[in-house]
Amino acid sequence: MGEEAPKATEGALVTNLPILYSFRRCPYAMRARMAIAVSGRRVRLREVLLRDKPAEMIAASPKGTVPVLIVGDNVIDESLAVMDWALAKNDPEGWLAPDDGEDGADLIAACDGDFKHHLDRYKYATRYEDADPETHRAEGAKFLEALAARLGQRQHLCGAKRSRADIAIFPFVRQFRIADEAWFDEHAPASVRTWLKGLMGSELFASVMEKYPQWKETGEEVVFGGA
Repeated sequence: MGEEAPKATEGALVTNLPILYSFRRCPYAMRARMAIAVSGRRVRLREVLLRDKPAEMIAASPKGTVPVLIVGDNVIDESLAVMDWALAKNDPEGWLAPDDGEDGADLIAACDGDFKHHLDRYKYATRYEDADPETHRAEGAKFLEALAARLGQRQHLCGAKRSRADIAIFPFVRQFRIADEAWFDEHAPASVRTWLKGLMGSELFASVMEKYPQWKETGEEVVFGGA
C-alpha cells in the first residue's frame, strides 16, 4: 500500500468487519491505525473520548484503554498485538522483516517502559505528585540518544526503510516534542529530529489522523483501511 491513504466511508457498512475502538490523539491508537492502514485491512472504526468511554468498549475490554479491536469473539486490546494482527495478513513494506535483520524489540520495550514513564511526568507533570518535569525530560532525553545511536548510520531505526519499530515508537517521541517544541528542536539529536519530521510528514500518518465523529454521541462508524 505504501503511502496511500486509508479509505474511510460513511453510510452502508460491512457488518462482518472487525470493530476498532480508537482515540485520534492516543499514541497507542496511532500506531495501531498506521499498521491497519498500511496492511490494507478494513475495520469499523468507532472514535471515542477517553473521558467518556462507551459502555460497549468497557464491556469488551475492562481496562478501558485504546485501541480495542474486536475480531469475532476475540478481543485484542494491546496496540502491538493489533499491529501484528494487521501485518500478519499483509505486510507490503516489510515492517516485520526490516533491512538490517533487527526488529527493534529492545527499543520498543524501552519506549513503552521507562520512556513512557518519564514522558507522562514531563508532559503532564501536574498530574503526578512531586514530579519535576525537567528531571523527567532529562531522563527521557536519554532514550532520544539511544535512538540517535541507531539512526547515525541508517535512515530509520532498523534500516533504510520504516519498520514496525519506527511506527511503534515515533508517536511517543512526537508527544515528547509537543511537551516543549522549542526545547526539542534545539536540544534533541539532529538525526532524531530528521527521523521524526519525516514520519510526521508522511502521507500515511496524515491519513490516519483524520477527524471522525464521536461514536458514542452519533452512533456513526466509518470503514477504515482497505486497499
